Amino acid sequence: VQLVESGGGSVQSGGSLRLSCATSGFSFSTYAMGWFRQGPGKDREGVATISSDGVATYYLDSVRGRFTISRDNTQNTVYLQMNNLKREDTAMYYCGRSDNRYATLNQRWYNYWGQGTQVTVS
Repeated sequence: VQLVESGGGSVQSGGSLRLSCATSGFSFSTYAMGWFRQGPGKDREGVATISSDGVATYYLDSVRGRFTISRDNTQNTVYLQMNNLKREDTAMYYCGRSDNRYATLNQRWYNYWGQGTQVTVS
């Protein structure tokens, strides 16, 4: 199982970024996926999650309305569109694969992780 994030970078407050997580080594359409982040001196937290079929999505309260998670089951890729970025969004962002098809922000259900991509908002 491999998860490879990309799309991070440095942006000014109010800007946008689109993160991608390319996956391989498993049946992508069978599993829910999630995006998590860990800011400086903070614990990792769930940001957004999507069910295996893409129907159900859940968001951290502080990003709802600004971030959108989506997936392409033909490309084995999950995305995170981040708009109106704020300084407090600065963090390392990780893609995770759940161990079932149900969307959840609870990290205990995730058993595979990518290496992360840095997002810095100034």
